[in-house]
Amino acid sequence: MITIAVETPLQDDVRALVAALNAYMIPLTPRQFQFQLTVEQMAEPAVTLFVARDSTGRAVGMGALKVHDATLGEVKRMYTLPEIRGHRVGVALLQNIEGLARSRGLKSLVLETGEAPGFEPAWRLYERAGYRQCGAVLDYPDSGFSRFYEKML
Repeated sequence: MITIAVETPLQDDVRALVAALNAYMIPLTPRQFQFQLTVEQMAEPAVTLFVARDSTGRAVGMGALKVHDATLGEVKRMYTLPEIRGHRVGVALLQNIEGLARSRGLKSLVLETGEAPGFEPAWRLYERAGYRQCGAVLDYPDSGFSRFYEKML
């Protein structure tokens, strides 16, 4: 059984998830086109982190909502451990993020992910959840190394 709750990112097991996500992403995209929030940035007031835990309490996934203004939020730091993939934990994390965004009155969510082999599971997750590809969002460069999505809430 998986539980999902809002937690502080300033925990060792969340730091380990962030390190695993970074290790996965670093070989896929040039570093200057990776836009990774640190755990310290994830602890800022504009960011809410959801952590998925298994029945033993082990952190197995995460995803965050970063609020940019009264109407716009951004999905950040989505990740599940490889052995958890395929069990819909990413779907549940994304649903929690969207629920929080709606409860705060946000009108849309955007996100940036990689545009390279290795990111296909992320693309499937977002597209199945109703996100549509769009042009560059926020202050991200349109480098060809990123894929952008948006969803109206």
